[in-house]
Amino acid sequence: MTSETLVGRVGTVITAIRGGERAGEVRLLVQGIAHYYLAYAHTSVPAGAEVLVINNRGARQIDVEPWPVEEGL
Repeated sequence: MTSETLVGRVGTVITAIRGGERAGEVRLLVQGIAHYYLAYAHTSVPAGAEVLVINNRGARQIDVEPWPVEEGL
C-alpha cells in the first residue's frame, strides 16, 4: 500500500494512542480488508475513536488526528 492511498483515509483506533511519540494501533479498511498500523497523534486518542491519516511514516506507521474535528473546543 503506498503512502498516497493511506493519507486521507479514516480508521478506527484499536489500542489507545497516548500522544506524542507513544503509539497506539489503528485499523484501516482498504477494499474490504483490515490493515493494522502503529499510529501517532499530537494528543491522546481513546480506543474506538475515528481518526484521519495525515502522514505515512512507512514501515506500517502513520500519523493521525481525531476525526471529525470538533471546532470551537
